[in-house]
Amino acid sequence: MAIRFVTSNEGKVREAREYLADIEPIEQINYDYTEVQSDSLEEIATHGARETFEALSSDEPVIVDDTGLFIDSLEGFPGPYSAYVEDTVGVERVWRLTSEEKNKRARFRTVLAYADETGTETFEGSVAGTLVAPRGEGGFGYDPIFEYNGETLAEMDTEAKNAISHRGRALAEFAEWYGERTDD
Repeated sequence: MAIRFVTSNEGKVREAREYLADIEPIEQINYDYTEVQSDSLEEIATHGARETFEALSSDEPVIVDDTGLFIDSLEGFPGPYSAYVEDTVGVERVWRLTSEEKNKRARFRTVLAYADETGTETFEGSVAGTLVAPRGEGGFGYDPIFEYNGETLAEMDTEAKNAISHRGRALAEFAEWYGERTDD
């Protein structure tokens, strides 16, 4: 049985497939669920997973993730609104907005929601880093301006990024839970 990852973002799917290769096949599903407006990544992901599972009328489980970049000097902004800010303002302008700030600390947080016929579970991962001028050709989203241990996420290969990433940490938590569940 496949786990359906509800996203149009190929980068997220690649990360999930790399991380969950030994668990279950990951099938990408493009479904336009209602994204509730909330300051809670958990609420957004849970609603999306539940709505999608029920709408697709299948017994195959779904996962939905919601990710945000939380910038300390901006009191956590853009947080759950990160995708909207990226689309409307752009990553380089976010960097310019924060470049003069003394405090350049930020945190990526991902909440992964899994839904099946028995309910919904959530898994969280986060990684702390520093904002820097854009560097690197890989990754997606804010990866070029998010530095971890001297390297931006856009400069890391997929394996290195998954080993420390917010999504990788949420996927690891999910994989452990799912593995225990399927061992029964």
